[in-house]
Amino acid sequence: MRVFTRMAALSLAAAALLTTATPALADDAEPAAGPTEAGTSFRTATAVEQGRPATAQGSTGDYLYWSFPADAGQRPVIEAEVTLPEAASRHGAATWRLDVYDGLRRHQPCKYGMPSRTAAQDASSVKLTCTLRTVRSWADTWSNEPLPGTYYIRLTVARLPEEDLGQPVTARIEATSAERGGAYAVDGVLGAPLVPGAGTEGDDAAAPEGGWSSGWWTDRWIWTAAGGLVAALAGVWGHRLTRGRGRPPQAPTGA
Repeated sequence: MRVFTRMAALSLAAAALLTTATPALADDAEPAAGPTEAGTSFRTATAVEQGRPATAQGSTGDYLYWSFPADAGQRPVIEAEVTLPEAASRHGAATWRLDVYDGLRRHQPCKYGMPSRTAAQDASSVKLTCTLRTVRSWADTWSNEPLPGTYYIRLTVARLPEEDLGQPVTARIEATSAERGGAYAVDGVLGAPLVPGAGTEGDDAAAPEGGWSSGWWTDRWIWTAAGGLVAALAGVWGHRLTRGRGRPPQAPTGA
Protein backbone atom coordinates (compact mmCIF):
# COMPACT_ATOMS: atom_id res chain seq x y z
CA MET A 1 0.00 0.00 0.00
CA ARG A 2 2.82 2.41 0.86
CA VAL A 3 4.55 1.71 -2.47
CA PHE A 4 1.36 2.45 -4.42
CA THR A 5 0.71 5.64 -2.48
CA ARG A 6 4.24 6.89 -3.14
CA MET A 7 4.09 6.10 -6.86
CA ALA A 8 0.73 7.83 -7.22
CA ALA A 9 2.01 10.89 -5.40
CA LEU A 10 5.10 11.01 -7.63
CA SER A 11 2.93 10.81 -10.78
CA LEU A 12 0.71 13.69 -9.69
CA ALA A 13 3.72 15.76 -8.62
CA ALA A 14 5.35 15.23 -12.02
CA ALA A 15 2.17 16.35 -13.79
CA ALA A 16 1.99 19.49 -11.67
CA LEU A 17 5.66 20.24 -12.37
CA LEU A 18 5.17 19.94 -16.13
CA THR A 19 2.23 22.36 -16.10
CA THR A 20 4.10 25.03 -14.11
CA ALA A 21 7.69 24.75 -15.33
CA THR A 22 7.30 26.60 -18.62
CA PRO A 23 5.84 29.87 -17.24
CA ALA A 24 8.52 29.94 -14.55
CA LEU A 25 11.28 29.74 -17.14
CA ALA A 26 9.60 32.38 -19.28
CA ASP A 27 9.50 34.83 -16.38
CA ASP A 28 13.31 34.75 -16.09
CA ALA A 29 13.84 35.94 -19.66
CA GLU A 30 14.49 39.64 -20.25
CA PRO A 31 11.84 41.07 -22.63
CA ALA A 32 13.23 42.30 -25.94
CA ALA A 33 12.46 45.78 -27.24
CA GLY A 34 9.48 46.10 -29.56
CA PRO A 35 8.25 48.63 -32.14
CA THR A 36 8.61 52.36 -31.53
CA GLU A 37 5.46 53.48 -33.33
CA ALA A 38 1.70 52.94 -33.27
CA GLY A 39 -1.00 52.89 -35.90
CA THR A 40 -3.88 55.33 -36.08
CA SER A 41 -6.66 52.84 -36.95
CA PHE A 42 -7.47 49.13 -36.90
CA ARG A 43 -6.07 48.69 -40.40
CA THR A 44 -2.76 50.39 -39.59
CA ALA A 45 -2.34 48.92 -36.08
CA THR A 46 1.31 48.15 -35.32
CA ALA A 47 1.88 44.42 -34.73
CA VAL A 48 3.66 43.48 -31.50
CA GLU A 49 4.60 40.19 -29.90
CA GLN A 50 3.53 39.19 -26.44
CA GLY A 51 6.20 39.99 -23.88
CA ARG A 52 7.82 42.71 -26.02
CA PRO A 53 7.08 46.28 -24.87
CA ALA A 54 6.23 48.81 -27.58
CA THR A 55 6.50 52.59 -27.43
CA ALA A 56 5.17 55.43 -29.52
CA GLN A 57 5.19 59.21 -29.68
CA GLY A 58 1.85 60.90 -30.13
CA SER A 59 -0.33 63.85 -29.27
CA THR A 60 -3.24 64.15 -26.87
CA GLY A 61 -6.33 63.48 -28.93
CA ASP A 62 -4.68 60.85 -31.16
CA TYR A 63 -5.93 57.26 -31.31
CA LEU A 64 -2.99 54.85 -30.94
CA TYR A 65 -3.42 51.25 -32.13
CA TRP A 66 -1.38 48.07 -31.70
CA SER A 67 -2.24 44.43 -32.41
CA PHE A 68 -0.99 41.15 -30.92
CA PRO A 69 -1.83 37.43 -31.23
CA ALA A 70 -3.52 35.46 -28.45
CA ASP A 71 -4.06 31.70 -28.56
CA ALA A 72 -6.48 29.31 -26.86
CA GLY A 73 -5.81 28.85 -23.15
CA GLN A 74 -4.18 32.26 -22.71
CA ARG A 75 -5.49 35.07 -20.53
CA PRO A 76 -4.10 38.29 -22.07
CA VAL A 77 -2.94 41.07 -19.77
CA ILE A 78 -2.38 44.51 -21.34
CA GLU A 79 -0.49 47.24 -19.53
CA ALA A 80 -0.12 50.81 -20.76
CA GLU A 81 1.69 53.87 -19.42
CA VAL A 82 1.41 57.38 -20.81
CA THR A 83 4.08 59.95 -20.00
CA LEU A 84 2.30 63.30 -19.87
CA PRO A 85 3.45 66.81 -20.84
CA GLU A 86 4.88 69.16 -18.25
CA ALA A 87 2.30 70.13 -15.64
CA ALA A 88 2.91 73.84 -16.27
CA SER A 89 1.68 73.48 -19.86
CA ARG A 90 -1.56 71.68 -18.94
CA HIS A 91 -4.86 73.24 -17.91
CA GLY A 92 -6.49 70.46 -15.90
CA ALA A 93 -6.97 66.74 -15.33
CA ALA A 94 -7.12 64.25 -18.21
CA THR A 95 -8.87 60.89 -18.42
CA TRP A 96 -7.13 58.20 -20.47
CA ARG A 97 -8.72 54.99 -21.73
CA LEU A 98 -7.45 51.59 -22.83
CA ASP A 99 -9.73 49.44 -25.02
CA VAL A 100 -9.17 45.93 -26.42
CA TYR A 101 -10.94 44.40 -29.44
CA ASP A 102 -10.80 40.88 -30.88
CA GLY A 103 -10.22 39.81 -34.49
CA LEU A 104 -13.85 40.57 -35.34
CA ARG A 105 -13.34 44.04 -33.83
CA ARG A 106 -15.74 43.26 -31.00
CA HIS A 107 -14.97 45.16 -27.83
CA GLN A 108 -13.71 42.78 -25.15
CA PRO A 109 -14.49 43.69 -21.54
CA CYS A 110 -11.73 43.68 -18.94
CA LYS A 111 -12.19 41.04 -16.26
CA TYR A 112 -9.67 42.77 -14.02
CA GLY A 113 -7.65 45.98 -14.08
CA MET A 114 -8.19 49.71 -14.53
CA PRO A 115 -8.74 50.46 -18.25
CA SER A 116 -9.70 54.06 -17.52
CA ARG A 117 -7.95 56.47 -15.15
CA THR A 118 -7.88 60.20 -14.57
CA ALA A 119 -4.50 61.90 -14.22
CA ALA A 120 -4.36 65.07 -12.14
CA GLN A 121 -2.93 68.21 -13.71
CA ASP A 122 0.36 67.75 -11.82
CA ALA A 123 0.73 64.01 -12.60
CA SER A 124 3.74 63.03 -14.66
CA SER A 125 2.23 59.81 -16.03
CA VAL A 126 -0.82 57.56 -15.92
CA LYS A 127 -0.93 53.74 -15.93
CA LEU A 128 -3.74 51.56 -17.28
CA THR A 129 -4.29 47.80 -17.13
CA CYS A 130 -6.74 45.32 -18.63
CA THR A 131 -6.92 41.57 -18.03
CA LEU A 132 -9.18 39.83 -20.52
CA ARG A 133 -11.11 36.63 -20.10
CA THR A 134 -9.36 33.40 -21.03
CA VAL A 135 -9.24 32.79 -24.79
CA ARG A 136 -11.40 29.82 -25.77
CA SER A 137 -10.71 27.44 -28.64
CA TRP A 138 -14.37 27.56 -29.70
CA ALA A 139 -17.59 29.40 -28.82
CA ASP A 140 -21.18 29.73 -29.98
CA THR A 141 -21.74 32.28 -32.72
CA TRP A 142 -24.04 34.37 -30.52
CA SER A 143 -21.55 34.70 -27.67
CA ASN A 144 -18.85 37.33 -27.19
CA GLU A 145 -16.26 34.88 -25.85
CA PRO A 146 -12.64 35.71 -26.75
CA LEU A 147 -11.31 33.40 -29.46
CA PRO A 148 -7.82 32.69 -30.88
CA GLY A 149 -6.54 35.32 -33.26
CA THR A 150 -5.55 38.97 -33.48
CA TYR A 151 -6.36 41.38 -30.66
CA TYR A 152 -6.27 45.15 -31.01
CA ILE A 153 -5.19 47.65 -28.36
CA ARG A 154 -6.51 51.19 -28.59
CA LEU A 155 -5.15 53.94 -26.33
CA THR A 156 -6.51 57.46 -26.27
CA VAL A 157 -7.50 60.35 -24.04
CA ALA A 158 -11.22 60.37 -23.31
CA ARG A 159 -11.59 63.69 -21.55
CA LEU A 160 -9.34 66.74 -21.07
CA PRO A 161 -9.44 70.54 -21.35
CA GLU A 162 -9.75 71.59 -24.98
CA GLU A 163 -6.66 73.80 -24.60
CA ASP A 164 -4.53 70.67 -23.99
CA LEU A 165 -5.35 68.94 -27.28
CA GLY A 166 -2.30 68.30 -29.45
CA GLN A 167 0.30 68.29 -26.68
CA PRO A 168 3.03 65.64 -27.08
CA VAL A 169 2.90 62.39 -25.07
CA THR A 170 4.88 59.14 -24.99
CA ALA A 171 3.02 55.84 -24.70
CA ARG A 172 4.35 52.43 -23.68
CA ILE A 173 2.30 49.22 -23.91
CA GLU A 174 2.99 45.55 -23.27
CA ALA A 175 0.80 42.48 -23.76
CA THR A 176 1.50 39.26 -21.87
CA SER A 177 -0.53 36.16 -21.05
CA ALA A 178 -1.09 33.87 -18.13
CA GLU A 179 -1.51 30.28 -19.31
CA ARG A 180 -4.82 28.90 -17.99
CA GLY A 181 -4.65 25.60 -19.89
CA GLY A 182 -7.00 22.68 -19.35
CA ALA A 183 -9.01 24.35 -16.60
CA TYR A 184 -10.71 26.44 -19.30
CA ALA A 185 -10.53 23.97 -22.20
CA VAL A 186 -13.64 23.23 -24.26
CA ASP A 187 -14.32 20.38 -26.66
CA GLY A 188 -14.88 22.45 -29.81
CA VAL A 189 -12.14 23.76 -32.08
CA LEU A 190 -12.22 26.92 -34.18
CA GLY A 191 -11.66 26.26 -37.90
CA ALA A 192 -9.02 29.04 -38.12
CA PRO A 193 -7.80 31.84 -35.85
CA LEU A 194 -9.54 35.19 -36.26
CA VAL A 195 -6.84 37.10 -38.14
CA PRO A 196 -8.60 39.70 -40.31
CA GLY A 197 -7.15 40.60 -43.68
CA ALA A 198 -4.15 38.27 -43.48
CA GLY A 199 -1.51 39.48 -45.90
CA THR A 200 -2.60 43.10 -45.89
CA GLU A 201 -0.79 45.95 -44.23
CA GLY A 202 -1.49 46.36 -40.54
CA ASP A 203 -4.06 43.55 -40.19
CA ASP A 204 -1.84 40.48 -39.83
CA ALA A 205 -0.23 40.37 -36.41
CA ALA A 206 2.46 37.72 -36.14
CA ALA A 207 1.31 34.30 -35.01
CA PRO A 208 2.36 33.10 -31.55
CA GLU A 209 5.78 31.51 -31.23
CA GLY A 210 5.42 27.91 -32.37
CA GLY A 211 2.28 28.67 -34.40
CA TRP A 212 -1.41 28.51 -33.56
CA SER A 213 -2.46 25.60 -31.37
CA SER A 214 -6.18 26.00 -32.22
CA GLY A 215 -6.90 24.39 -28.88
CA TRP A 216 -5.47 20.95 -29.68
CA TRP A 217 -3.13 20.98 -26.66
CA THR A 218 -3.92 21.75 -23.03
CA ASP A 219 -2.46 20.62 -19.73
CA ARG A 220 -5.63 18.55 -19.33
CA TRP A 221 -3.78 15.95 -21.40
CA ILE A 222 -1.09 15.70 -18.73
CA TRP A 223 -3.60 15.27 -15.93
CA THR A 224 -5.52 12.68 -17.97
CA ALA A 225 -2.31 10.72 -18.52
CA ALA A 226 -1.44 11.00 -14.82
CA GLY A 227 -4.90 9.74 -13.89
CA GLY A 228 -4.50 6.81 -16.26
CA LEU A 229 -1.12 5.95 -14.70
CA VAL A 230 -2.60 6.04 -11.20
CA ALA A 231 -5.43 3.75 -12.34
CA ALA A 232 -2.91 1.32 -13.85
CA LEU A 233 -0.88 1.28 -10.65
CA ALA A 234 -4.04 0.62 -8.67
CA GLY A 235 -4.77 -2.36 -10.91
CA VAL A 236 -1.27 -3.77 -10.42
CA TRP A 237 -1.51 -3.29 -6.66
CA GLY A 238 -4.90 -5.00 -6.55
CA HIS A 239 -3.58 -7.91 -8.59
CA ARG A 240 -0.65 -8.37 -6.24
CA LEU A 241 -3.00 -8.48 -3.25
CA THR A 242 -5.14 -11.20 -4.77
CA ARG A 243 -2.38 -13.18 -6.48
CA GLY A 244 -1.93 -16.68 -5.10
CA ARG A 245 -5.22 -16.66 -3.23
CA GLY A 246 -6.78 -19.83 -4.56
CA ARG A 247 -9.49 -21.89 -2.96
CA PRO A 248 -8.80 -22.64 0.73
CA PRO A 249 -7.34 -26.10 1.41
CA GLN A 250 -9.93 -28.82 2.10
CA ALA A 251 -9.75 -31.35 4.94
CA PRO A 252 -8.83 -34.91 3.94
CA THR A 253 -11.91 -37.13 3.27
CA GLY A 254 -10.49 -40.39 4.52
CA ALA A 255 -8.39 -41.68 7.42
